[in-house]
Amino acid sequence: MVLGVDTHRDTHAAAVISAMGKTLAVQSFPATAVGYAELIQWAARLGVVRRAGVEGSGNYGAALSRYLLSRGIDVFEAPGPGRSARRRQSKSDQGDAQAAARAVLSGRACSRVKAGNGPVEMARMYNVARDSAVKARTQAVNQLKAILVTADPALREELAVLKRRALIRACVSLGDDDAGGDPLVQATKFTLRSLAERIEHLTVQARELERRLAEVIESHYPALFAAAGIGPRSAAVLLITMGDNVDRLRGEASFAALCGASPVEYSSGGRCHRRLNRGGDRQANAALYRIVLTRLRWDARTQAYYERRVTEGKTRREIIRCLKCYVAREVYRLVRR
Repeated sequence: MVLGVDTHRDTHAAAVISAMGKTLAVQSFPATAVGYAELIQWAARLGVVRRAGVEGSGNYGAALSRYLLSRGIDVFEAPGPGRSARRRQSKSDQGDAQAAARAVLSGRACSRVKAGNGPVEMARMYNVARDSAVKARTQAVNQLKAILVTADPALREELAVLKRRALIRACVSLGDDDAGGDPLVQATKFTLRSLAERIEHLTVQARELERRLAEVIESHYPALFAAAGIGPRSAAVLLITMGDNVDRLRGEASFAALCGASPVEYSSGGRCHRRLNRGGDRQANAALYRIVLTRLRWDARTQAYYERRVTEGKTRREIIRCLKCYVAREVYRLVRR
């Protein structure tokens, strides 16, 4: 039997089909621990379930996917039916659940879901919080500078000459004037002090999250830190793309394609050509780009490769694309090791 699940926030619609494609049963279950157990028991009464297709395994179906994996079921990410199929037929949760199961049965759903139960998931949590803190800190800094532009001339002239770090410290130490002071100046100082205190708090929070992120990666994947040009941030992004269960990828080339670092064949007739891959995880592709730039600056082996390819007539952009593919393959080997 093959199980298909269309996931939502509060309920999941599940369908079980036979190996011949016949729908055996369709039912909805609550998105709770008890509901997951009931779903497995219900499917087990219909037959032996070895494979399952879950739509939305990265959000609403993440917890269900982990539960199914813990029960020994191979879970695949079920793609949506597409626009053409939507136009030809109506849309319903039961129909989406059956479509997810049929996608697994036909082989169209071939991407195994991420396990999400190990150190990579821990790194993803820290990375999400760290990115949020950095984004909020940047927003607070921009607001502080914008308020300073329209502030009282005396206050603006006093603070405008300071660098960013000294400016934040000066704003933190701003005090309220006496009762006879200008109310507008008092409001400006209070706002600047509040924003500066927020920036200080977010800076401390971001540093703590970066420290925890580095500890997780160094304790579980020390070989990544030993490689040239790979820091905690880039390593975390690449590991998140890979997932805890590395065996879901078929090999080095599969991971390079997942990062959008592998060329795409674009040939016709007697013309053989390969174009730039604009797919894949773009954050992982950006991490590979940062690693390549660091190695071009500090790594002698990468510099020698660059000089050799330049003599062959390659442009800098083409060489960087080749190096990104090599780095992706190297990262895969280090993680597997």
